[in-house]
Amino acid sequence: MKSLRDNLYNWLTIKAVADFRKEDEAAQQTADLFYEMLTVDFKLENIEVTKDDSFYIVTYVHEEEAQKATFPIELIEVMLEQMKEEPHKFKNYPSEDKNG
Repeated sequence: MKSLRDNLYNWLTIKAVADFRKEDEAAQQTADLFYEMLTVDFKLENIEVTKDDSFYIVTYVHEEEAQKATFPIELIEVMLEQMKEEPHKFKNYPSEDKNG
């Protein structure tokens, strides 16, 4: 099993993409999957994310104890920045239109 920190990193990275590309269903589903791993596998509760000038700060409750983890913005947003710089390399997967 991966570490909690690895899972937080993976979730934050795809969450940054999903927040930017709200219509990208694949990104949304992947962010949801990693969030589910945090809540089910690692049993985290009350997960909240804030961002200051340099870091993403994740606060959460684990085994009834408030905890936090910090990640440099450039580490979390590296994939997002690549997508912004070269959008032609990153196909968007919107939900299928049910009307046709």
